[in-house]
Amino acid sequence: MLDTTLRDGAQGANVSFALQDKIRIALKLDELGVDYIEGGWPYSNPKDYQFFKAMKEYPLARAKLAAFGSTRRKNTRPSQDESLNSIVKADVPVAVIFGKSWTLHVDKVLEATREENLAMISESVEYLREHGMEVIYDAEHFYQGYQEDPEYALATLEAAWRAGARVIVLADTNGGTPPHEVYRITAEVRRRFPNMPLGAHMHNDIGCAVANTLMAVAAGARHVQGTINGIGERTGNADLVQILPSLELKMGLRVLREEAPPVKFAKLREVSRFVYEALGLQPNPYQPYVGEFAFAHKGGVHADAVMKVPRAYEHIDPQLVGNRRVFVVSEMAGGASVVLKAAEVLGLALNKRDEAVRRALEEIKMLEKEGYSFDVAPASAMLILLRHLGLYRERFRILEWRVVTGPAEASYAVVKVLVEGRTMLEAGEGVGPVHAIDVALRKALVGAFPELSDVQLRDYKVILPTAVKSTESVVRVVSEFTDGERIWRTTGVSSNIVMASLMALRDGYDFVLQTNSLNKNNIGR
Repeated sequence: MLDTTLRDGAQGANVSFALQDKIRIALKLDELGVDYIEGGWPYSNPKDYQFFKAMKEYPLARAKLAAFGSTRRKNTRPSQDESLNSIVKADVPVAVIFGKSWTLHVDKVLEATREENLAMISESVEYLREHGMEVIYDAEHFYQGYQEDPEYALATLEAAWRAGARVIVLADTNGGTPPHEVYRITAEVRRRFPNMPLGAHMHNDIGCAVANTLMAVAAGARHVQGTINGIGERTGNADLVQILPSLELKMGLRVLREEAPPVKFAKLREVSRFVYEALGLQPNPYQPYVGEFAFAHKGGVHADAVMKVPRAYEHIDPQLVGNRRVFVVSEMAGGASVVLKAAEVLGLALNKRDEAVRRALEEIKMLEKEGYSFDVAPASAMLILLRHLGLYRERFRILEWRVVTGPAEASYAVVKVLVEGRTMLEAGEGVGPVHAIDVALRKALVGAFPELSDVQLRDYKVILPTAVKSTESVVRVVSEFTDGERIWRTTGVSSNIVMASLMALRDGYDFVLQTNSLNKNNIGR
């Protein structure tokens, strides 16, 4: 397994790693158990050279660091080639170099003879081997090259192999080769060179990078390259987060460590989140295996069936990859979905035929017609259910509020809140009206409910519903909260964006108070 998140992944649009982020990600990848970490291209990026230098202070337990570069330039001896010498200067055990396999590139891009290109490949590999480096050769645009001139494309592989490359990697550099062609061509290379160690490097331009990687492995490749979360140039690279569990759980090939899948793939999920955070990106909730909704069930029939026979709607046990089953409450949900969500979130054992469950579901469906979306804000849905169950006790009520926008970004808010029978009037200042009203509301509540001091607003989104059965324009707000142990989301809908935000904030704090009360009283049903 070669991870190229720090090199090829860094070529993605809006992707930039700080030096310390690169170091931390490398250490996470080593802990995960990958074999190679491609740290960067020292010739093209001074930051990458600094990374290799800095990593001398962080010895890796398992992975080998690799420096990336190209074959020597045309009409240049390897010893005089700056790119090759930058790889040597990086002082790492592994070199990954790419060369041309497609005659189009040889003739029109390099403007070299085909014989010269073969010499560039073999001499570059030999030069790095002479400096004691393990060499992985990436055959750039191999599949396109093979389709146009198979004999020449194969000759480039042979040149690298005979010069001492440890692995020959077949790259679908423009990401346009369909899976059946990847399998056919890889299998033909395997037949032509039965002893040549083959690898796969796929891009995602037609959405097939993961499938192409698996097809290459099925055809005989035993070295895989990819990035965490599939980040990379254009539409990205093959996603190792999807590839690794697929290789082991679907194809029976051992990957990473000799640990049980729930142990090592839980670490994969952790690394996935770590890379998202380093880039300031929100994790993809729909990401296979590790996404928040990877094992989510929304339809009532599905939810009911999955509890009876999990494999009827789940391809694996979510625990094998450190994930969990999620039940979504929405207008599509049935009583089973509501009951299962209540068990998951509230710890309540309910019957899907309860009248209270039916009424709660009716209210949820009615509100979704008005623009609400409870599948992304289940905490608000659970508050509705508690009211219909008679388990809801009002802890506070917002009586009045005012917001004033000041100069620059400053805003000011005043809220009047009824808290346990007492009227509280508090003011807050913040960056924008939502922040200001959140500050004021917290001031009003924390004195009576000190547990709310641990609650933080993690995320806030404003959405314009595309289809609302009303002539009045409304906005939907979704807020995400955490107390350091759990995460929950709430929603509010109004024609006034501040009112919608206040509704979501209210539910966020109310959810903590209601669930804490349930847990304290150990209520079951």
